[in-house]
Amino acid sequence: MEIEKFYYDNRIVKQFANATIFWGIVGMTAGLYAALQLVFPQLNLGIEYSTFGRVRPVHTNAVIFAFVGNGIFMGVYYSLQRLCKARMFSDTLSKLHFWGWQLIIVAAAASLLLGYTTGKEYAELEWPIDIAITLVWVVFGINMFGTIIKRRERHIYVAIWFYIATLVTIAVLHIVNSLEIPVSAMKSYSIYAGVQDALVQWWYGHNAVAFFLTTPYLGLMYYFLPKAANRPVYSYKLSIVHFWALIFLYIWAGPHHLLYTALPDWAQSLGTVFSIMLIAPSWGGMLNGLLTLRGAWDKVREEPVLKFFVVALTAYGMATFEGPMLSLKNINAISHFTDWTVAHVHVGALGWNGFLTFAVLYWLFPKMFKTELYSKKLANWHFWIGTLGIIFYAVPLYFAGFTQSLMWKEFTEEGVLKYPNFLETVQQILPMYAMRALGGVLYLSGVIMMTYNLIKTAKTGSFVANEAAEAAALPKFESHGYEHWHRVLERKPTLMLVGSLIVILIGGLIEMIPTFLVKSNIPTIASVKPYTPLELQGRDIYLREGCYNCHSQMIRPFRDETVRYGEYSKAGEFVYDHPFQWGSKRTGPDLHRIGGKYPDSWHYNHMFDPSSMSPGSIMPAYPFLLDKQLDISSTSAKIKAMQTLGVPYPNGYDQIANNDLKKQAHEIVERLKKDGIETKSDREIVALIAYLQRMGTDIKAQNKTAEITKK
Repeated sequence: MEIEKFYYDNRIVKQFANATIFWGIVGMTAGLYAALQLVFPQLNLGIEYSTFGRVRPVHTNAVIFAFVGNGIFMGVYYSLQRLCKARMFSDTLSKLHFWGWQLIIVAAAASLLLGYTTGKEYAELEWPIDIAITLVWVVFGINMFGTIIKRRERHIYVAIWFYIATLVTIAVLHIVNSLEIPVSAMKSYSIYAGVQDALVQWWYGHNAVAFFLTTPYLGLMYYFLPKAANRPVYSYKLSIVHFWALIFLYIWAGPHHLLYTALPDWAQSLGTVFSIMLIAPSWGGMLNGLLTLRGAWDKVREEPVLKFFVVALTAYGMATFEGPMLSLKNINAISHFTDWTVAHVHVGALGWNGFLTFAVLYWLFPKMFKTELYSKKLANWHFWIGTLGIIFYAVPLYFAGFTQSLMWKEFTEEGVLKYPNFLETVQQILPMYAMRALGGVLYLSGVIMMTYNLIKTAKTGSFVANEAAEAAALPKFESHGYEHWHRVLERKPTLMLVGSLIVILIGGLIEMIPTFLVKSNIPTIASVKPYTPLELQGRDIYLREGCYNCHSQMIRPFRDETVRYGEYSKAGEFVYDHPFQWGSKRTGPDLHRIGGKYPDSWHYNHMFDPSSMSPGSIMPAYPFLLDKQLDISSTSAKIKAMQTLGVPYPNGYDQIANNDLKKQAHEIVERLKKDGIETKSDREIVALIAYLQRMGTDIKAQNKTAEITKK
């Protein structure tokens, strides 16, 4: 048998490793800054590029796509070469992938801070960047699949199954959710509206967690944990069940983010049922990992790498048990819109993704630099400080979530809300927000310690850019009778990819097709009309400033919510919302029925200085809206885009829309003047007021908050 000599490409692995560390620090620093802004609102600085609404999506995108994304590619490029016994398919594609991804990250951070956003959580990036992501993902896919095809190892190891599922599913999720109509170079509208957009967004959002934050990391776990422990994976059969059950069930679970909303009940129920079933494959993967360490617990006590793996898997188990529990309607009624959800997400992000990434980095650097880790003691310090950081982050937010829900729902013996003022709840949880920020400081401190440790490790060793290897050429397959069906799949990567694609499409199609095609799922309401041109411009300002990060626009059919906010939200009210704005967190009150509740002057003063109208508010001030001129040159293009999406503006309305815009703006300015406020009609604040005063006024809603306040 002929032995072939070749070289593994470690340079691309090192580049992604360095990027993982760098963007991890950047993303976590942005997260810490956002957390501190909730405790000290003055840190918003009153300028448009540093408000919480713009910093928060920078943090989420940097941590998910920059830190975790680079961590995925680091682990895949290292493990795939060794599992396939082949160098990456193309060094040129590797370089294009690396630099393309870094440029996307820079463009994402800059555009989000500048206010260019689609307003869709975890998918905020505008259409040119979406196209760039697609192209770079194709480059990664060709490079990965080319490597698999030219492999010298016949059977495809379990880690690669997860890489393949990640490749195909992320492509589907990204393309479907990013379908949009461009308005300008950096502005677009989602082709979906209201209920349909909400379903597509959380089908994407939940499965971004599933197939970007979970399946590739499970692949890394299946490769790096056995290597670090020097033991085989506990159960091959369990890995088969784990893989196929996980990718089939996960794709159905998105609607559990929309319980008690205007989404059809049948879709909510499907999301709940499949979320509960997800416990089995999720815990199957966790147990397969932990049981791989059977008989190696003495080594766990000695090796910081294994400590990180153990806590990562434990956090994965906790998060994947808690997630299904939160999809139960009685628990979701308590948790949704509160900080409980934030705590849940960060147990997974900080524990599972963060700690597993740290474990891989600590294992990789000595291997690539042919040396020992500079300081195990420092790595152990990182482990304990990081663990404390997770605890100090998550536990206070659990208490904050319980506090929020209980205070929102509490009534007096007379049957009125005990805490009608939303800010009473906000003030109560501020100490918990401060504790969360302390947890962030601890966690980030551990990352900085790791960075120092890895830099010193690199300096004491000698980097091997091209690592020599040898293996026998792949022989022609010869059948020797019966072969297990999965063994057949393991030598047919294209069949594995197609099978994965079919499995992940089933759930999405079954949930989406009826929602889009059966009219009774989204009944129309005759009184619901399209936004006026000024309201449309104001809505875009609302999106640009990230108001959806703190405010929901979805009143659920609960007694406390209808008493506090007004009539519960109906599916037909959102048919012209591109994208939907139901929100996922209430740091501030729900705004769906805010229209007409306060005079224009209240909104003007509230945006200039929130605490002047709401003492104790932690909302950022937006003084720049009072001075910034509204760009009405975009009105025509926006109306045309809306017409393309089916919004029933009259033919030719785009040519005269600005006439109506100016008329409505003048009316608002006149009302402000009566309250002693002088402003120009072409300021952005006027458009935003128009949108805020429109919210929830299309149907006759009984808002009882004013009555309660009077009492």
